[in-house]
Amino acid sequence: MATKTARKTGAKSGAKAPVASFSFDSAALVKKLLSAVPERSRDVLIRRFGLAGSVRRETLESIGERSGITRERVRQIEAAGLDALRSSKKFKEEQEAFAEIARFVESLGAVVAEDELLAALGKDEKARNRFRFLLVAGAAFIRERETDDFLARWHIDPKTAKAIHEALNALYKGLEDDEVVPEGEMLDRFLEELKGVNDAYKREEVLTRWLGLSKKIAKNPLGEWGKASAPGVRTKGIRDYAYLAIKKKGAPMHFSEVAATISGVFAKKAHVATTHNELIKDPRFVLVGRGLYALTEWGYTPGVVRDVIREVLEEHGPLKKDEIITRVKKARFVKDNTIVVNLNDSRYFKRLTDGRYAAA
Repeated sequence: MATKTARKTGAKSGAKAPVASFSFDSAALVKKLLSAVPERSRDVLIRRFGLAGSVRRETLESIGERSGITRERVRQIEAAGLDALRSSKKFKEEQEAFAEIARFVESLGAVVAEDELLAALGKDEKARNRFRFLLVAGAAFIRERETDDFLARWHIDPKTAKAIHEALNALYKGLEDDEVVPEGEMLDRFLEELKGVNDAYKREEVLTRWLGLSKKIAKNPLGEWGKASAPGVRTKGIRDYAYLAIKKKGAPMHFSEVAATISGVFAKKAHVATTHNELIKDPRFVLVGRGLYALTEWGYTPGVVRDVIREVLEEHGPLKKDEIITRVKKARFVKDNTIVVNLNDSRYFKRLTDGRYAAA
């Protein structure tokens, strides 16, 4: 079934792409290929891809301004240089090098986010610039631009790329706005949406890499997935990390413990006072005891103990003391005596002849 397929490798979920190792020297290869290009085009390519002393990649506009020509003319010179390179004898002699790169891309799942791929291909910015140039020059590599839905990415298999895009869109549409699910469940759902994709790619590290292509689906620091806009996924500040800290524990926490968890688990600076203030202001949290906060979604009731008792009686009618204590303690972390003291306040509650309590 899908679950077994997704987990058969036992690879660490979300692991970064392994660093590439090739039989060729990328600097020597780029130098050889550029030697097959006319001088004017070679100069444009060097500046466009940052292949000289500076790693800064220049835009068409900046090259045009410095050369006294239009942006469109620079683009034409660049295109002519790439055409000359691809039709050269030197390019044909180096096809095995491009095949090695293609095999590496395939090992990552055939479709890879641009930043992740370049980070795996080159150990520094100069090396990454060289491989960016080789990807553009190579006939096997296709670049998809960044959109509102997806990151910029490279692929070597249009059919697989299309299937992934469609599956990610379907996966997003099937998620509720505030839904957050464990990674294993998200992988299972993703597998159900993938159609016509080679089973060899259906490995956990590849599937999580494909999930990462989407800008509308994201993972929180606890490894749970959902829409990028979901409250349980986005982490923009102390409030969001506090939410994840309490959710991770699964029980009410003192605000000082929440601050310590944010600093220790998520490696984010969180002052105790600041954390307390954020908890007070956010409706996702409810004070359930002295300094203790729970998640509103767990069903805890805000307000002082007296208000909680009143809500219990309004919902269930007159109740005996023990029943009231049991129900109130499901909503608030308080001692039995605190509940009894409030029940005995005749301004708000009265004891009936049968021993039950009702609102005064």
